[in-house]
Amino acid sequence: MAKNFNLDDSPGHLLRRCQQYSFDLYSKEVGGGALTPRQFTVLSTVEQNEGLSQTDLVHKTGIDRSTLADMISRLLKRGLLARKRTETDQRANSVRITAAGRKALNGAMPSVRKAETALMAALPAGKRAEFLKSLKIIAEAGAAAEAAASAAPKRATRTTKAKTKAKPKKRAAARKTTVRKKTTRGRRR
Repeated sequence: MAKNFNLDDSPGHLLRRCQQYSFDLYSKEVGGGALTPRQFTVLSTVEQNEGLSQTDLVHKTGIDRSTLADMISRLLKRGLLARKRTETDQRANSVRITAAGRKALNGAMPSVRKAETALMAALPAGKRAEFLKSLKIIAEAGAAAEAAASAAPKRATRTTKAKTKAKPKKRAAARKTTVRKKTTRGRRR
C-alpha cells in the first residue's frame, strides 16, 4: 500500500515542507537571537488585542495552551509582555505588550516582511492571492475543529474504560474471598 503513496501529492507533507521553508526564510532574515516566529505571532496578536486573556490568545493564534503558557512565561521574563488577573474572572490572566515588547516587534517587522515577500515570490504573482485564500480556509477549518472538540463533552479514554470495568471484578473477587472465609470458619466450628 505504501508503494502507491506519493509524498509529492500529500498535502500534509507539502504543508510541512512549506512551513520549514518559511521558518528558514524567517531565521535568515530575522536572525537566531531575535524573536521566534511564534513569539512574533504572540507579540503581534497582543499588540493588536491589548488585554486579551491567555485563553483568547490560544484561540487567536492557534498555539496550544501549554506551549502558549510556556512562551508567555519566557516573554514575561524577557520583559516583552506583562500579565495581570482579569477583572471579570480572577482565574484568568490578561496580557499586554510592554514598551520593550513593542520595540522588539517593531525591530523585527521589516525582516519579517522581507521573509514573507521572499516566500510568496516562489509563486507566480497571479496565484498569490488564491494561495493565501486557500491557506485561510484550511486554518479556519482547523480552528473550527478545535472549537468543536473543546465544546464537546469529554469522553472516557480506553484506559479509563478498562479501569472502570476492572473495579467491579476486583470487588466481586473480594466478596468471594469474604464468603470463603465465612464458610471456612463455619466448618471449623
